[in-house]
Amino acid sequence: MSTTTVQKSATADQAPATAAPGRTRRRGERSLLGTLASHGLLTVASLIALFPVAWLVFLSLGPDKDDYLHPGRIWSKMTFDNYSFVLQETNFFDWLKSSLVVSLGTTVIGVLIAATTGYAVSRMRFPGYKKFMWALLVTQMFPVAVLMVPMYQILSELQLIDTYLGLILVYCSTAVPYCAWLMKGYFDTIPLEIDEAGRVDGLSPFGTFLRLILPLSRPGLAVAAFYSFITAFGEVAFATTFLLDDEKYTFAVGLQSFVSEHDAQRNLMAATAVLIAIPVSAFFYLVQKNLVTGLTAGGTKG
Repeated sequence: MSTTTVQKSATADQAPATAAPGRTRRRGERSLLGTLASHGLLTVASLIALFPVAWLVFLSLGPDKDDYLHPGRIWSKMTFDNYSFVLQETNFFDWLKSSLVVSLGTTVIGVLIAATTGYAVSRMRFPGYKKFMWALLVTQMFPVAVLMVPMYQILSELQLIDTYLGLILVYCSTAVPYCAWLMKGYFDTIPLEIDEAGRVDGLSPFGTFLRLILPLSRPGLAVAAFYSFITAFGEVAFATTFLLDDEKYTFAVGLQSFVSEHDAQRNLMAATAVLIAIPVSAFFYLVQKNLVTGLTAGGTKG
């Protein structure tokens, strides 16, 4: 009687051990179907994003200005003559110099002002600091057409019409408010104890900002720099109004030289657009490591 009971209990204990355990999915782990679906969706999204760029490159290889109407004919007559014409027969390098001067100037001045402004509002509680930040935000609500006339009058009185500095200051008025909000949000994520440690070591507020805070805020600075650079590099309305000398034209203004009242050389415009994308891509490559961190970190606090 007892022997039978022991055997049954031993068999019952061994039964769970002999059963093949099912594989449990870890937390956050996708199934095979989910992985295939996400990769397929990302592939489709990538193709959609790359198609306009590939199409622009393809049209730039057509020798005739009307090839965009019959793109299938480009395959049989592809050529790089459009690029040769743009590089040799136009003011392409003058446009490049002007665009880089204005864009880099806007980036340096804009990021410097935005970083100091964001740090002051994040760390110091002076009277009206909240209203000051909201005032910066309100400046973004005005359309370009409204700002054009007063800015032209101000630059004219300062004798900054048709100068790089005048255009840089105009672009800073657009880039600084957004970048100041961005940097303020990023500085809020840096612990106050770092500032206190700097004060204990005898650093001034500016020394603390320069030697301790700025090295920790590289991702935020990268995002602000990229935004300032793109804002200045691709803007058309202000550059067209405030630049009068064709040797000082930026790329955005220089592209308009291919369009007249009765004609449009779209093949040359396409080739120029492809060449314009090279410096922007190079700048993006330099700051890409910090872009994702800088874009997400500023949203963790107020």
